[in-house]
Amino acid sequence: MLHDNVKKLFEENLWYIATIGDEPNVVPVGFKRVCDDGRLAIGAILLDTTLENIRRNGRVAVACADALTGEAYQIKGRAELVHEGEAYEHYKKLTEETFKGEMQLRCAVMITPERLINASPNEHNKEEISL
Repeated sequence: MLHDNVKKLFEENLWYIATIGDEPNVVPVGFKRVCDDGRLAIGAILLDTTLENIRRNGRVAVACADALTGEAYQIKGRAELVHEGEAYEHYKKLTEETFKGEMQLRCAVMITPERLINASPNEHNKEEISL
């Protein structure tokens, strides 16, 4: 499980998801949340390269930072693409409400954290934090 301060930071700030395929790929994501079980959920509307890379190897890194305080973390883990269930239905509804049929949800990306790393610009930078 994520510590409360880490969860709060991820809930309140933009995320960047990184994947690797033929070359590195990183994109910001706005349809995102921390689930009660500690997994991260993303609603994928575009994300073509990200989704292809996840299909290839399932490896992701998600970074988040508070621009005002500099507090930042990186989560590395495994991702799976889901087309049903609570997260999928949540993002399907959000996509419909937000884009009024102009865009469609492709899937939900469920990320299981394996490592949490401090990315803040301080003496704890690069320290791994237990999950």
